[in-house]
Amino acid sequence: MAIDCTSVRLRHVFVWCAIASHFILVTACNSAYQDAIDEFCLTKFKLDMEALDSHYWCSWDNTIQTYRELTNCTFMIALKMNCFWPNWPVEEFFVGIHRKYFQNCSLTGRLPEDPPKHILGPFIVVPILVTLLMTSLVVWRSKHSEGIV
Repeated sequence: MAIDCTSVRLRHVFVWCAIASHFILVTACNSAYQDAIDEFCLTKFKLDMEALDSHYWCSWDNTIQTYRELTNCTFMIALKMNCFWPNWPVEEFFVGIHRKYFQNCSLTGRLPEDPPKHILGPFIVVPILVTLLMTSLVVWRSKHSEGIV
């Protein structure tokens, strides 16, 4: 069985071409895609968010439509550019959006805070009392162990 050198070379050329085209596609999706979503999606999102008072940015009811449009915009541009979605540039894009517009928002839309003292107090006092009671019961039982088999 003889090995045909030209077929081996053609396979190597094909593999290298496939790798190069994938690298070019990924590179194009990183830089051109980032530029496109910045120009088309981010510009509209900024205008929509500026039209909304910043006190309402953490209200999901007020921002869901704008956020949904932003997500759809990034998806449609990725689709038109034959890029994967979600991808690394879109991940970084949304992290930047969240840092700028939603950094002070909790998952519920309110800033986290401690519960009132009349609720928090029993959760602190009861375990302390139970621990002291059980410790004193163990000490008392260890001193009065006569008659226990």
